[in-house]
Amino acid sequence: MIERYSRPEMVSIWSAQSKFKIWFEIEAHACDALAELGVIPAEAAKTIWDKAGDIDFDVARIDEIEAVTKHDVIAFLTHLAEIVGPDSRFIHQGMTSSDVLDTCFNVQLTKAADLLLADLDKLLAALKTRAMEHKDTITIGRSHAIHAEPTTFGLKLAQAYAEFERCKKRLINAREEIATCAISGAVGTFANIDPRIEEHVAKAMGLAIEPVSTQVIPRDRHAMFFVTLAVIASSVERLSIEIRHLQRTEVLEVEEFFSPGQKGSSAMPHKRNPILTENLTGLARMVRSYAMPAMENVALWHERDISHSSVERMIGPDSTITLDFALGRLTGVIEKLLVYPDNMMKNMNKFKGLVHSQRVLLALTQAGVSREDSYRLVQRNAMRVWDEGKDFLEELLGDKEVLAALSEEEIRDKFDLSYHTKHVDTIFKRVFG
Repeated sequence: MIERYSRPEMVSIWSAQSKFKIWFEIEAHACDALAELGVIPAEAAKTIWDKAGDIDFDVARIDEIEAVTKHDVIAFLTHLAEIVGPDSRFIHQGMTSSDVLDTCFNVQLTKAADLLLADLDKLLAALKTRAMEHKDTITIGRSHAIHAEPTTFGLKLAQAYAEFERCKKRLINAREEIATCAISGAVGTFANIDPRIEEHVAKAMGLAIEPVSTQVIPRDRHAMFFVTLAVIASSVERLSIEIRHLQRTEVLEVEEFFSPGQKGSSAMPHKRNPILTENLTGLARMVRSYAMPAMENVALWHERDISHSSVERMIGPDSTITLDFALGRLTGVIEKLLVYPDNMMKNMNKFKGLVHSQRVLLALTQAGVSREDSYRLVQRNAMRVWDEGKDFLEELLGDKEVLAALSEEEIRDKFDLSYHTKHVDTIFKRVFG
Protein backbone atom coordinates (compact mmCIF):
# COMPACT_ATOMS: atom_id res chain seq x y z
CA MET A 1 0.00 0.00 0.00
CA ILE A 2 1.31 3.43 -0.87
CA GLU A 3 2.27 5.77 1.96
CA ARG A 4 -0.30 8.37 0.91
CA TYR A 5 -3.18 6.20 2.12
CA SER A 6 -1.48 4.58 5.11
CA ARG A 7 -1.42 5.19 8.84
CA PRO A 8 1.59 4.06 10.90
CA GLU A 9 -0.11 1.87 13.51
CA MET A 10 -1.81 -0.34 10.93
CA VAL A 11 1.25 -0.40 8.69
CA SER A 12 3.40 -1.65 11.57
CA ILE A 13 1.27 -4.80 11.90
CA TRP A 14 2.34 -5.81 8.40
CA SER A 15 6.03 -4.87 8.60
CA ALA A 16 8.63 -7.60 8.11
CA GLN A 17 9.92 -7.03 11.64
CA SER A 18 6.46 -7.53 13.14
CA LYS A 19 5.93 -10.66 11.08
CA PHE A 20 9.21 -12.21 12.18
CA LYS A 21 8.50 -11.41 15.82
CA ILE A 22 5.17 -13.23 15.55
CA TRP A 23 6.88 -16.16 13.82
CA PHE A 24 9.37 -16.31 16.67
CA GLU A 25 6.66 -16.21 19.33
CA ILE A 26 4.81 -19.08 17.68
CA GLU A 27 7.99 -21.17 17.55
CA ALA A 28 9.07 -20.23 21.08
CA HIS A 29 5.66 -20.94 22.63
CA ALA A 30 5.66 -24.30 20.86
CA CYS A 31 9.07 -25.01 22.42
CA ASP A 32 7.69 -24.14 25.87
CA ALA A 33 4.93 -26.69 25.38
CA LEU A 34 7.38 -29.27 24.05
CA ALA A 35 9.51 -28.72 27.14
CA GLU A 36 6.50 -29.18 29.45
CA LEU A 37 5.78 -32.50 27.74
CA GLY A 38 9.42 -33.56 28.10
CA VAL A 39 10.06 -33.68 24.36
CA ILE A 40 12.87 -31.11 24.51
CA PRO A 41 14.99 -29.87 27.43
CA ALA A 42 13.41 -27.09 29.48
CA GLU A 43 16.75 -25.27 29.44
CA ALA A 44 16.66 -25.20 25.64
CA ALA A 45 13.23 -23.55 25.61
CA LYS A 46 14.51 -20.92 28.05
CA THR A 47 17.62 -20.29 25.96
CA ILE A 48 15.49 -19.66 22.87
CA TRP A 49 13.54 -16.92 24.67
CA ASP A 50 16.65 -15.46 26.33
CA LYS A 51 18.64 -15.14 23.12
CA ALA A 52 15.95 -14.08 20.67
CA GLY A 53 12.95 -12.86 22.66
CA ASP A 54 13.90 -9.18 22.78
CA ILE A 55 15.88 -8.63 19.60
CA ASP A 56 15.10 -7.09 16.24
CA PHE A 57 15.63 -9.67 13.54
CA ASP A 58 17.97 -8.87 10.67
CA VAL A 59 15.53 -8.61 7.78
CA ALA A 60 18.31 -8.11 5.25
CA ARG A 61 20.04 -11.29 6.48
CA ILE A 62 16.82 -13.28 6.19
CA ASP A 63 16.32 -11.97 2.65
CA GLU A 64 19.90 -12.96 1.84
CA ILE A 65 19.30 -16.51 3.04
CA GLU A 66 15.97 -16.75 1.22
CA ALA A 67 17.68 -15.76 -2.03
CA VAL A 68 19.47 -19.11 -1.75
CA THR A 69 16.85 -21.33 -0.08
CA LYS A 70 13.87 -19.93 -2.01
CA HIS A 71 11.84 -20.59 1.18
CA ASP A 72 10.93 -17.81 3.58
CA VAL A 73 10.29 -19.91 6.69
CA ILE A 74 13.53 -21.87 6.26
CA ALA A 75 15.38 -18.58 5.79
CA PHE A 76 13.93 -17.29 9.05
CA LEU A 77 14.72 -20.50 10.93
CA THR A 78 18.30 -20.41 9.60
CA HIS A 79 18.74 -16.85 10.84
CA LEU A 80 17.17 -17.80 14.17
CA ALA A 81 19.65 -20.66 14.47
CA GLU A 82 22.49 -18.19 13.97
CA ILE A 83 21.16 -16.25 16.97
CA VAL A 84 20.18 -19.11 19.29
CA GLY A 85 23.04 -21.52 18.64
CA PRO A 86 22.98 -25.30 19.26
CA ASP A 87 19.60 -25.31 21.03
CA SER A 88 18.00 -24.13 17.79
CA ARG A 89 17.79 -27.81 16.75
CA PHE A 90 14.72 -28.07 18.98
CA ILE A 91 12.86 -25.29 17.15
CA HIS A 92 10.11 -26.26 14.66
CA GLN A 93 9.88 -29.83 16.03
CA GLY A 94 7.10 -31.64 14.16
CA MET A 95 5.81 -28.41 12.66
CA THR A 96 5.34 -27.37 9.05
CA SER A 97 5.59 -23.96 7.44
CA SER A 98 1.83 -23.44 7.33
CA ASP A 99 1.66 -23.78 11.10
CA VAL A 100 3.77 -20.64 11.33
CA LEU A 101 2.43 -18.77 8.32
CA ASP A 102 -1.28 -19.34 8.91
CA THR A 103 -1.17 -18.72 12.64
CA CYS A 104 0.84 -15.54 12.08
CA PHE A 105 -1.53 -14.31 9.38
CA ASN A 106 -4.48 -14.76 11.71
CA VAL A 107 -2.68 -12.93 14.50
CA GLN A 108 -2.07 -10.04 12.11
CA LEU A 109 -5.69 -10.02 10.96
CA THR A 110 -7.00 -9.99 14.53
CA LYS A 111 -4.68 -7.11 15.40
CA ALA A 112 -5.86 -5.28 12.28
CA ALA A 113 -9.48 -5.97 13.23
CA ASP A 114 -8.89 -4.44 16.66
CA LEU A 115 -7.63 -1.21 15.05
CA LEU A 116 -10.56 -1.17 12.63
CA LEU A 117 -13.01 -1.66 15.50
CA ALA A 118 -11.43 1.32 17.25
CA ASP A 119 -11.81 3.29 13.99
CA LEU A 120 -15.48 2.38 13.86
CA ASP A 121 -15.98 3.52 17.45
CA LYS A 122 -14.55 6.93 16.60
CA LEU A 123 -16.72 7.21 13.49
CA LEU A 124 -19.83 6.18 15.45
CA ALA A 125 -19.08 8.81 18.09
CA ALA A 126 -18.75 11.51 15.42
CA LEU A 127 -21.97 10.44 13.71
CA LYS A 128 -23.87 10.43 16.98
CA THR A 129 -22.65 13.91 17.93
CA ARG A 130 -23.62 15.41 14.58
CA ALA A 131 -26.92 13.50 14.45
CA MET A 132 -27.93 14.90 17.84
CA GLU A 133 -26.86 18.36 16.70
CA HIS A 134 -29.11 18.19 13.63
CA LYS A 135 -31.90 15.98 14.93
CA ASP A 136 -34.48 18.66 14.11
CA THR A 137 -32.74 20.30 11.15
CA ILE A 138 -35.39 19.90 8.46
CA THR A 139 -34.24 19.00 4.98
CA ILE A 140 -35.77 17.41 1.92
CA GLY A 141 -35.61 13.68 1.49
CA ARG A 142 -34.95 12.46 -2.02
CA SER A 143 -35.80 9.31 -3.92
CA HIS A 144 -34.31 8.78 -7.39
CA ALA A 145 -32.42 12.04 -6.56
CA ILE A 146 -35.78 13.87 -6.83
CA HIS A 147 -37.52 15.74 -4.00
CA ALA A 148 -39.69 13.33 -2.05
CA GLU A 149 -40.86 14.39 1.44
CA PRO A 150 -39.29 16.29 4.34
CA THR A 151 -36.94 14.55 6.76
CA THR A 152 -34.18 15.87 9.02
CA PHE A 153 -30.45 15.92 8.48
CA GLY A 154 -30.12 14.24 11.86
CA LEU A 155 -32.09 11.28 10.54
CA LYS A 156 -29.69 10.96 7.61
CA LEU A 157 -26.82 10.72 10.07
CA ALA A 158 -28.78 8.39 12.37
CA GLN A 159 -29.23 6.03 9.43
CA ALA A 160 -25.47 6.07 8.84
CA TYR A 161 -24.86 5.44 12.55
CA ALA A 162 -27.15 2.39 12.52
CA GLU A 163 -25.43 1.09 9.39
CA PHE A 164 -21.93 1.40 10.84
CA GLU A 165 -23.10 -0.15 14.09
CA ARG A 166 -24.10 -3.19 12.03
CA CYS A 167 -20.69 -3.04 10.38
CA LYS A 168 -19.07 -3.16 13.79
CA LYS A 169 -21.07 -6.24 14.79
CA ARG A 170 -20.10 -7.97 11.56
CA LEU A 171 -16.43 -7.16 12.12
CA ILE A 172 -16.57 -8.48 15.69
CA ASN A 173 -17.94 -11.74 14.32
CA ALA A 174 -15.37 -11.83 11.51
CA ARG A 175 -12.57 -11.23 14.02
CA GLU A 176 -13.77 -14.11 16.18
CA GLU A 177 -13.96 -16.39 13.17
CA ILE A 178 -10.47 -15.54 11.93
CA ALA A 179 -8.78 -15.80 15.35
CA THR A 180 -7.70 -19.45 15.12
CA CYS A 181 -4.37 -21.24 15.44
CA ALA A 182 -3.08 -24.33 13.63
CA ILE A 183 -0.04 -26.24 14.90
CA SER A 184 -0.89 -29.65 13.46
CA GLY A 185 2.06 -30.56 11.23
CA ALA A 186 2.08 -32.01 7.74
CA VAL A 187 -1.45 -32.57 6.35
CA GLY A 188 -2.84 -31.60 9.75
CA THR A 189 -2.77 -35.03 11.40
CA PHE A 190 -0.61 -34.20 14.46
CA ALA A 191 1.48 -37.27 13.57
CA ASN A 192 4.72 -35.57 14.62
CA ILE A 193 3.44 -33.08 17.16
CA ASP A 194 1.08 -33.45 20.10
CA PRO A 195 -2.25 -31.57 19.86
CA ARG A 196 -1.46 -30.12 23.28
CA ILE A 197 1.27 -28.04 21.62
CA GLU A 198 -1.37 -26.38 19.48
CA GLU A 199 -3.56 -25.74 22.53
CA HIS A 200 -0.65 -24.10 24.34
CA VAL A 201 0.34 -21.88 21.41
CA ALA A 202 -3.26 -20.88 20.75
CA LYS A 203 -3.76 -19.79 24.35
CA ALA A 204 -0.46 -17.90 24.41
CA MET A 205 -1.30 -16.07 21.17
CA GLY A 206 -4.87 -15.26 22.17
CA LEU A 207 -6.40 -17.56 19.56
CA ALA A 208 -8.77 -20.50 19.43
CA ILE A 209 -7.64 -23.87 18.06
CA GLU A 210 -8.58 -24.76 14.50
CA PRO A 211 -10.71 -27.94 14.73
CA VAL A 212 -9.47 -29.40 11.42
CA SER A 213 -6.62 -27.61 9.71
CA THR A 214 -5.55 -30.07 6.96
CA GLN A 215 -2.13 -28.36 7.25
CA VAL A 216 -3.69 -25.02 6.35
CA ILE A 217 -6.43 -23.10 8.14
CA PRO A 218 -9.54 -23.29 5.92
CA ARG A 219 -9.87 -20.16 3.82
CA ASP A 220 -13.62 -19.79 4.19
CA ARG A 221 -12.71 -17.97 7.42
CA HIS A 222 -10.56 -15.50 5.54
CA ALA A 223 -13.13 -15.06 2.80
CA MET A 224 -15.70 -13.97 5.38
CA PHE A 225 -13.20 -11.58 6.93
CA PHE A 226 -12.38 -9.81 3.67
CA VAL A 227 -16.00 -9.76 2.56
CA THR A 228 -16.82 -8.03 5.84
CA LEU A 229 -14.19 -5.39 5.12
CA ALA A 230 -15.73 -4.96 1.67
CA VAL A 231 -19.19 -4.37 3.16
CA ILE A 232 -17.76 -1.78 5.55
CA ALA A 233 -16.09 -0.07 2.60
CA SER A 234 -19.42 -0.01 0.78
CA SER A 235 -20.99 1.74 3.76
CA VAL A 236 -18.13 4.26 3.69
CA GLU A 237 -18.92 4.93 0.05
CA ARG A 238 -22.65 5.24 0.66
CA LEU A 239 -22.18 8.05 3.17
CA SER A 240 -19.46 9.65 1.06
CA ILE A 241 -21.69 9.77 -2.00
CA GLU A 242 -24.49 11.36 0.02
CA ILE A 243 -22.12 14.12 1.09
CA ARG A 244 -20.84 14.57 -2.46
CA HIS A 245 -24.37 14.98 -3.81
CA LEU A 246 -25.34 17.39 -1.06
CA GLN A 247 -22.26 19.50 -1.80
CA ARG A 248 -23.11 20.06 -5.46
CA THR A 249 -23.30 23.77 -6.27
CA GLU A 250 -26.99 23.54 -7.14
CA VAL A 251 -27.69 21.89 -3.76
CA LEU A 252 -25.01 23.04 -1.27
CA GLU A 253 -26.74 21.71 1.83
CA VAL A 254 -23.48 20.44 3.32
CA GLU A 255 -19.83 20.95 2.47
CA GLU A 256 -16.51 19.41 3.36
CA PHE A 257 -14.44 21.72 5.54
CA PHE A 258 -12.23 23.93 3.35
CA SER A 259 -9.15 24.93 5.31
CA PRO A 260 -7.32 28.26 5.07
CA GLY A 261 -4.81 28.14 2.23
CA GLN A 262 -6.44 25.12 0.61
CA LYS A 263 -6.75 25.22 -3.20
CA GLY A 264 -9.59 23.58 -5.07
CA SER A 265 -8.33 23.79 -8.64
CA SER A 266 -5.11 24.61 -10.45
CA ALA A 267 -7.11 26.50 -13.07
CA MET A 268 -10.23 27.88 -11.32
CA PRO A 269 -9.57 29.74 -8.06
CA HIS A 270 -13.24 29.68 -7.05
CA LYS A 271 -13.45 25.88 -6.72
CA ARG A 272 -14.18 24.08 -3.40
CA ASN A 273 -14.36 20.43 -4.37
CA PRO A 274 -15.47 17.41 -2.27
CA ILE A 275 -12.07 15.78 -2.69
CA LEU A 276 -12.11 13.81 0.56
CA THR A 277 -15.36 11.99 -0.10
CA GLU A 278 -14.39 11.46 -3.75
CA ASN A 279 -11.19 9.89 -2.46
CA LEU A 280 -13.22 7.68 -0.12
CA THR A 281 -15.31 6.44 -3.04
CA GLY A 282 -12.11 5.35 -4.77
CA LEU A 283 -10.66 3.70 -1.68
CA ALA A 284 -13.90 1.78 -1.15
CA ARG A 285 -13.57 0.36 -4.66
CA MET A 286 -10.13 -0.96 -3.79
CA VAL A 287 -11.20 -2.62 -0.53
CA ARG A 288 -14.13 -4.30 -2.31
CA SER A 289 -11.80 -5.57 -5.02
CA TYR A 290 -9.94 -7.70 -2.45
CA ALA A 291 -13.04 -9.69 -1.51
CA MET A 292 -13.20 -11.67 -4.75
CA PRO A 293 -9.67 -13.17 -4.60
CA ALA A 294 -10.27 -13.98 -0.92
CA MET A 295 -13.32 -16.02 -1.92
CA GLU A 296 -11.40 -17.69 -4.73
CA ASN A 297 -8.75 -18.72 -2.17
CA VAL A 298 -11.25 -21.04 -0.47
CA ALA A 299 -10.87 -23.74 -3.12
CA LEU A 300 -7.38 -25.15 -2.47
CA TRP A 301 -6.17 -28.50 -3.80
CA HIS A 302 -6.50 -31.49 -1.45
CA GLU A 303 -4.98 -30.81 1.99
CA ARG A 304 -3.11 -27.73 0.79
CA ASP A 305 -1.48 -25.77 -1.98
CA ILE A 306 -0.06 -22.25 -2.00
CA SER A 307 -2.22 -20.61 -4.63
CA HIS A 308 -3.65 -18.49 -1.80
CA SER A 309 -0.27 -17.30 -0.56
CA SER A 310 0.59 -14.59 -3.08
CA VAL A 311 -2.97 -13.28 -2.86
CA GLU A 312 -2.88 -12.93 0.91
CA ARG A 313 0.53 -11.27 0.95
CA MET A 314 -1.17 -8.43 -0.94
CA ILE A 315 -4.77 -8.33 0.25
CA GLY A 316 -3.96 -8.72 3.95
CA PRO A 317 -2.02 -5.48 4.34
CA ASP A 318 -3.64 -3.57 1.47
CA SER A 319 -7.26 -4.08 2.51
CA THR A 320 -6.75 -3.38 6.21
CA ILE A 321 -4.42 -0.42 5.68
CA THR A 322 -6.77 1.11 3.11
CA LEU A 323 -9.90 0.66 5.20
CA ASP A 324 -8.14 1.99 8.30
CA PHE A 325 -7.20 5.13 6.40
CA ALA A 326 -10.69 5.47 4.92
CA LEU A 327 -12.46 5.19 8.27
CA GLY A 328 -10.13 7.77 9.76
CA ARG A 329 -10.70 10.14 6.85
CA LEU A 330 -14.49 9.72 6.98
CA THR A 331 -14.51 10.45 10.72
CA GLY A 332 -12.67 13.71 10.05
CA VAL A 333 -15.12 14.64 7.32
CA ILE A 334 -18.10 14.12 9.64
CA GLU A 335 -16.51 15.96 12.55
CA LYS A 336 -15.76 19.05 10.43
CA LEU A 337 -18.72 18.87 8.04
CA LEU A 338 -20.28 22.26 7.30
CA VAL A 339 -24.08 22.12 7.38
CA TYR A 340 -26.30 24.81 5.81
CA PRO A 341 -29.89 24.66 7.19
CA ASP A 342 -30.94 27.80 5.29
CA ASN A 343 -30.01 26.18 1.99
CA MET A 344 -31.88 23.06 3.02
CA MET A 345 -35.03 25.08 3.56
CA LYS A 346 -34.49 27.05 0.36
CA ASN A 347 -34.20 23.81 -1.63
CA MET A 348 -37.26 22.39 0.11
CA ASN A 349 -39.32 25.36 -1.05
CA LYS A 350 -37.95 25.39 -4.58
CA PHE A 351 -41.12 23.81 -5.92
CA LYS A 352 -43.48 25.75 -3.67
CA GLY A 353 -45.12 23.16 -1.47
CA LEU A 354 -44.97 20.21 -3.82
CA VAL A 355 -43.46 18.00 -1.10
CA HIS A 356 -46.84 17.91 0.66
CA SER A 357 -48.64 16.12 -2.18
CA GLN A 358 -49.06 12.81 -0.35
CA ARG A 359 -50.78 14.43 2.61
CA VAL A 360 -53.32 16.05 0.29
CA LEU A 361 -53.81 12.74 -1.51
CA LEU A 362 -54.51 10.91 1.74
CA ALA A 363 -56.82 13.67 2.96
CA LEU A 364 -58.91 13.38 -0.20
CA THR A 365 -59.25 9.62 0.16
CA GLN A 366 -60.26 10.04 3.81
CA ALA A 367 -62.87 12.58 2.67
CA GLY A 368 -64.51 9.94 0.47
CA VAL A 369 -62.84 10.51 -2.89
CA SER A 370 -61.60 7.37 -4.63
CA ARG A 371 -57.85 6.88 -4.65
CA GLU A 372 -57.76 7.07 -8.45
CA ASP A 373 -59.61 10.39 -8.50
CA SER A 374 -57.61 11.71 -5.55
CA TYR A 375 -54.36 10.91 -7.34
CA ARG A 376 -55.64 12.57 -10.53
CA LEU A 377 -56.63 15.76 -8.71
CA VAL A 378 -53.37 16.08 -6.81
CA GLN A 379 -51.19 15.23 -9.79
CA ARG A 380 -53.07 17.69 -12.00
CA ASN A 381 -52.17 20.54 -9.68
CA ALA A 382 -48.66 19.23 -9.02
CA MET A 383 -47.82 19.21 -12.71
CA ARG A 384 -48.59 22.93 -12.94
CA VAL A 385 -45.95 23.50 -10.29
CA TRP A 386 -43.42 21.46 -12.29
CA ASP A 387 -44.29 22.91 -15.69
CA GLU A 388 -45.34 26.50 -14.95
CA GLY A 389 -43.71 27.31 -11.61
CA LYS A 390 -47.08 27.69 -9.87
CA ASP A 391 -47.61 27.57 -6.09
CA PHE A 392 -49.01 24.16 -5.10
CA LEU A 393 -51.16 25.46 -2.24
CA GLU A 394 -52.66 28.21 -4.37
CA GLU A 395 -53.43 25.76 -7.17
CA LEU A 396 -55.21 23.43 -4.77
CA LEU A 397 -57.20 26.29 -3.25
CA GLY A 398 -58.30 27.27 -6.76
CA ASP A 399 -59.39 23.75 -7.74
CA LYS A 400 -63.16 23.37 -7.37
CA GLU A 401 -63.02 19.57 -7.31
CA VAL A 402 -60.52 19.62 -4.44
CA LEU A 403 -62.54 22.23 -2.55
CA ALA A 404 -65.65 20.08 -2.97
CA ALA A 405 -63.98 17.49 -0.74
CA LEU A 406 -61.73 19.57 1.55
CA SER A 407 -62.13 22.96 3.19
CA GLU A 408 -59.49 25.66 2.83
CA GLU A 409 -58.45 25.12 6.45
CA GLU A 410 -58.07 21.37 5.89
CA ILE A 411 -55.92 21.98 2.80
CA ARG A 412 -53.68 24.49 4.56
CA ASP A 413 -53.24 22.09 7.47
CA LYS A 414 -51.59 19.58 5.12
CA PHE A 415 -48.68 21.99 4.55
CA ASP A 416 -47.38 21.83 8.14
CA LEU A 417 -43.73 20.68 8.11
CA SER A 418 -43.81 19.49 11.72
CA TYR A 419 -46.13 16.68 10.64
CA HIS A 420 -43.17 14.98 8.94
CA THR A 421 -40.87 15.12 11.97
CA LYS A 422 -43.24 14.02 14.73
CA HIS A 423 -41.62 10.58 15.06
CA VAL A 424 -37.98 11.67 14.92
CA ASP A 425 -37.58 11.08 18.67
CA THR A 426 -38.93 7.55 18.29
CA ILE A 427 -36.41 6.75 15.55
CA PHE A 428 -33.56 8.27 17.57
CA LYS A 429 -34.50 6.12 20.57
CA ARG A 430 -34.39 3.05 18.36
CA VAL A 431 -30.97 3.96 17.00
CA PHE A 432 -29.24 5.45 20.03
CA GLY A 433 -31.22 3.94 22.89
